[in-house]
Amino acid sequence: MRGKGHAAALLGCVALMGGLVGACGDDSDSGGGGGNATSSGGSVSGAKTIDVNSMDGAKGNVTYCTGKDTSGAQKESVKLFNEKFQSQGLSAKLLEFPESADEQRNQFVQRQEAKSGECDIFYSDVVWTAEFASQKWLYDMTPYTSKRKSEFIPATYDTITYDNKTWGVPKQTDAAFLYYRTDQVDSVPATWQEVYQQAAQKDGIVYQGASYEGLTCAFLEIAFAAGGNVLSEDGKKSEFDSPENLKALQFMVDGIKDGSARKSVTTYMEEQARRAFEAGRATFMRNWPYAYAAGKANKDAPKFQVAPFPEFEGGGKAGILGGHNLVVSTYSKNPGGALALIDYLTNEESITRDAVDFSLSPVLQSVYDDPAVQKALPFSKQLEQAVSQAKSRPVSPVYTQVSQAIYKNVNEALTGNMSPEDALKKGQSEMEQALATF
Repeated sequence: MRGKGHAAALLGCVALMGGLVGACGDDSDSGGGGGNATSSGGSVSGAKTIDVNSMDGAKGNVTYCTGKDTSGAQKESVKLFNEKFQSQGLSAKLLEFPESADEQRNQFVQRQEAKSGECDIFYSDVVWTAEFASQKWLYDMTPYTSKRKSEFIPATYDTITYDNKTWGVPKQTDAAFLYYRTDQVDSVPATWQEVYQQAAQKDGIVYQGASYEGLTCAFLEIAFAAGGNVLSEDGKKSEFDSPENLKALQFMVDGIKDGSARKSVTTYMEEQARRAFEAGRATFMRNWPYAYAAGKANKDAPKFQVAPFPEFEGGGKAGILGGHNLVVSTYSKNPGGALALIDYLTNEESITRDAVDFSLSPVLQSVYDDPAVQKALPFSKQLEQAVSQAKSRPVSPVYTQVSQAIYKNVNEALTGNMSPEDALKKGQSEMEQALATF
């Protein structure tokens, strides 16, 4: 059953057609910051707070709303939960939304706007935290999560944090890798500059350069490593037009001009990049862990390995986190039962099963040391490092508009339709307009 779970993980950065993907955390080795999980929009006061004791002996029914369960992981977890808690009088059912990230968000938003209690729990993309919390649609989970904080990889814990409170529990994570052909690369380059130098001398690098969320991720991985920012510390101002971001964008633009990256990357999403790499048309690739299993299963693909992203010369290391959190709707009629289900779904046994049987990337630090996990996920140590050095995309109730301002203008610069300087200025202006709406 391994390998199927990556369809869900891909929602992290793969398809933000209306603007939905995964957020991430912080790391001291990185030179820059994304936005801030602690930024305050001043709109979460008065939110409901979860009662930790309410899960003790909880009874009744709980509805767990999620995207299409393509891996089967959620169905299996709900089945096992019901077997364990049925004697207590507590049961759960799964309500699946369409596979599209856009539609999942829309389905949840529609219910929250109608003050419907149909979804007790929602499998929420990590970038939706600020938006949902600012609408007072989520329970403040701080009394529960604060006792478990040390269990989670810090970057994943940051994805549930907004306005100094936590609004869910990390469930599944993801972070991209640098893929490299072992027949062409002797050792992993230490910097992005070295990656591009070697790429120019060989068959180039492919990544997600089309005008969509994947480019937001690919750009910010380099920009944050270069020391760039997107929003101010309080999350209210754009800092997109900065020397650090210009250095990163100019680097990517120059990479296309000098042949380090083929011009066609400006039209690539995940699958186009993967197919080009597996066809031997590139030496390096930026992509998510799902491409590892796919590439190893392709007998015609070149031999390759993966590594966490290198440093940006003069800066640090960074990555972008995808993934999902479990959140409790403020309109839930059974918050105690919902918390009991979340407590079960995020315990070590469940997270380990998700990794071993369904290839879902763990959020718990301890799970990466499990021999069964290391066998099921041969890249688990690299994944742990990639997740740990990952940074958050901007934490903002208007994240969709902020991301669009990034990927549309970065793409314009990569295609040569706009100078890097003008792309950053226009992106800054568009972000400021969006930020002024809240």
